[in-house]
Amino acid sequence: MKAGFSTGLNHYDAPPPDHIEDVAGLRDADAFRFANVLTCWAEFDGARCVAHGQDGGTVMGSTTVRVGKLDATFAAVSLPELRPAPVCGDGWVAFTQTCGGRTALPLPRRISRPPFVRLQSPVVWTTLRLTIHADGRNVVELVGASPFPRHWIYDASGDLALKAGVANWREWVGQSSSSATPWGDEDSPVIVTAAESALERQLSKLVMAGAMKPQIRCLAAGEILASQGEPGNSIYLVLDGVVDVCVDGRPVGDLGPGAVLGERAVIETARRTATVTAVTPVKVAEVTAQALDIAALQQLAANHRRELTLDLATR
Repeated sequence: MKAGFSTGLNHYDAPPPDHIEDVAGLRDADAFRFANVLTCWAEFDGARCVAHGQDGGTVMGSTTVRVGKLDATFAAVSLPELRPAPVCGDGWVAFTQTCGGRTALPLPRRISRPPFVRLQSPVVWTTLRLTIHADGRNVVELVGASPFPRHWIYDASGDLALKAGVANWREWVGQSSSSATPWGDEDSPVIVTAAESALERQLSKLVMAGAMKPQIRCLAAGEILASQGEPGNSIYLVLDGVVDVCVDGRPVGDLGPGAVLGERAVIETARRTATVTAVTPVKVAEVTAQALDIAALQQLAANHRRELTLDLATR
């Protein structure tokens, strides 16, 4: 599968931007494969929802194949949008929408049942839930998704809010049929993490594309990446998976792809200030502090005083 990318036949998508205003423009620029656009409104009389509506739908991208100076673009094929009836409660109404499809380009792949090979590309999808409250709040959730690619979720302002914590290529290409999708018998649960900060996104580019080549490490679920109190002189960038952060034995939150860890030990104490454990299989990039801007690390460290946040929350 990787041969198509290394030879230029296909290409990897660049990470989506921090903010989106023009979904159609991104699609026309071949910046994504598909989008699930969910727009809703609700009217309340006190705590009772008296009217509501839902719009949006699937925005499918395309796949461009290049051979030398020639290229051909294949439009993706969308599947019917799934929209169950909204659910109303005391002071809220929730809307759910599943969108997805498959590329028109055949993808030869192995499957676990006869005929053991399929030429069709697997289905990609997301299932979104948007809950509107009578007080004006709205909560967006990613409640189901295909195992691949990584899914990015934006809020009503177009700002990056959530992302899927794990992208599993092998599970996705092993999709035997559409019965293992929302258009068949099941949806797939997804681990969701908060989006990293803008500063972390800048640092992640330095880690992966800087002068120093990072060391790539893979951890099994339950394996410890860093232990509180131990010496530390390297920075970690989570590439895939979810890690749990504990300070003095107390959990302070889970972090996912894009999170930068370990900067406080480097610039403050020379010892790890938290224990970081893999919740899922995890892939991280590791570099020494010399590969990054010290001022940026100091700013990141000021925002990562998780033990102070924990103390305030428990008082």
